[in-house]
Amino acid sequence: MTQTILAPLDGKVFQVMVKPGDTVEEDEEILVIEAMKMETPIFAPCDGAVKEIGVKEGDDVLENDILAVIDSKSNEV
Repeated sequence: MTQTILAPLDGKVFQVMVKPGDTVEEDEEILVIEAMKMETPIFAPCDGAVKEIGVKEGDDVLENDILAVIDSKSNEV
């Protein structure tokens, strides 16, 4: 199962901490969005492997833009 991570607000990608192929744990910080001089960390919603990163540092993002896709390790339905 894949989990798509969407931007929670408009802003600029300040830092990306992972790349495709990296393994992440639930609640691990994977990137930071800056808006109005405030940094908002974005966390992995599940354990899994980063399938795709849809942004790079310095990119402007709008609310609900796709930031990343994670292949979940969970087999739960």
